[in-house]
Amino acid sequence: MRRQDLEHIIRAAGAISESTEFIILGSQAILGACPDAPEELLTSQEVDLYPRDEPEKADLIDASIGELSPFHEEFGYYAHGVGPETAVLPGSWETRLVPVVNENTGGAKGLCLHPSDLAVSKLAAGRQRDMKFVRLLIKHGLVTQEEIRERISELPESLARSVSSALEIARTHRSSAAKSR
Repeated sequence: MRRQDLEHIIRAAGAISESTEFIILGSQAILGACPDAPEELLTSQEVDLYPRDEPEKADLIDASIGELSPFHEEFGYYAHGVGPETAVLPGSWETRLVPVVNENTGGAKGLCLHPSDLAVSKLAAGRQRDMKFVRLLIKHGLVTQEEIRERISELPESLARSVSSALEIARTHRSSAAKSR
């Protein structure tokens, strides 16, 4: 996926839902803060998003330009309509949203997670691919462990412990992988 693909999805989602602002979650939110993100962070074909003021319209977007739709078949990427409950995020995440709005978005605005908030949501999900994504964010200098720890401190205590453990696992896995080379 490229930044222009993200812009296309924002434009199409706006036309379908008649919404003007979309929260962009998931790995491709990195294209907000890093329009030229490293290739290894851009392997997903999907953009997870929902209309900010009308999240219930996410289903309409998913049905229209989602996986296996004619849109997906034609362009090779698609929108995945999700809800606000999809991601675990730090308390102040909305203050760090990165806007994507230009002539290519057709007046609609994508609001992408900041890399540090994206890292926390990935660590909270805890899947292997999410851990790898966080390692790559750190490797490429797009976020630091310190920034991630600051964001983790905004989570409820019980959740913060498990996300901190996930960061430690991601960090040590990275160190182990580097030593084995």
